[in-house]
Amino acid sequence: MARTRLYKDGKLDCEDFPVSEVSDHIAEPNAFVWLDYCAPSGEDLATIAKELKLHPLAVEDAVSEHQRPKLDRYDSHLFVNAYTLALDTASGELETSEIGMFITRNALVTVRKDEGVDIEAIVARWDESKELAQHGVSFLLWGVLDFIVDGHFEAVQSLDTEIEALEDLLFDARPREAEVQRRSFELRKSLVLLRRLVQPMREVVNSLMRRDLHVLDQAMVPYYQDIYDHVLRATDWTESLRDLVTTILETNIAIQGNRMNLVMKKVTSWAAIIAVPTAITGFYGQNVPYPGFSAHWGFWFSSALIVVVSGGLYLAFRSRDWI
Repeated sequence: MARTRLYKDGKLDCEDFPVSEVSDHIAEPNAFVWLDYCAPSGEDLATIAKELKLHPLAVEDAVSEHQRPKLDRYDSHLFVNAYTLALDTASGELETSEIGMFITRNALVTVRKDEGVDIEAIVARWDESKELAQHGVSFLLWGVLDFIVDGHFEAVQSLDTEIEALEDLLFDARPREAEVQRRSFELRKSLVLLRRLVQPMREVVNSLMRRDLHVLDQAMVPYYQDIYDHVLRATDWTESLRDLVTTILETNIAIQGNRMNLVMKKVTSWAAIIAVPTAITGFYGQNVPYPGFSAHWGFWFSSALIVVVSGGLYLAFRSRDWI
């Protein structure tokens, strides 16, 4: 079942009327309609496609999954495909939901691929700005795009917060290299997907504002300019975060190298200290006469020599912070 709304003379007139009545309503002066479908098939869209003369290729794109964000222009309408985004902070994965939009002079048709797009939030946005309803379909389209782009911005902010937490994890007193590497990989994968879905929106919104398309009421241009500004900020922020994650990975590798050097330095220092008694006892273990051979003072002399030389090496290494 499609959800429907009719606006007339800049005000909400009625809701949930049959799709078959769409052509009658849009024929009325100063009237425009909104229809929403969730996970429809091609047959489900057949009626509205006939009512609004929608292009078969656009209808095919609307029911097919994993289309790229885009704006396609046809003789009787425009078709926009976009994605809503949300970050799952527990797994670091980016959750996406696809939505297609058919835009005609007097109608907006939204086609959601799943329930992930919060259509109630979009409707609430329209109701909160009902004074803009006098601007027709460009008002409805603004509400959808504003909701989508705000979601992009929130996803980027969430990723920024998670990357800041990753920085704290990187410099934790207790080494957590495996966790840092795993989390970095998860966030970097989400950033790649985010960039692939956010960056094309810049061209989509910019194209909608072109005067030759005759889509927007001129009074709505500042509102679309605000959306465009948010898209640019989200895109630039995404690029910065990608560079930051790369820097974190490189820093993690450098920290691991420094820690390994510190361990090797300590092991080498202790090996040098342990080599002293080994060398001295090895010398005095020779089965030949030497000063102190078979004498008590020879034992005490060798023991004192071990303590003095080993202690001297320990103090020398300690002063250089090698151990």
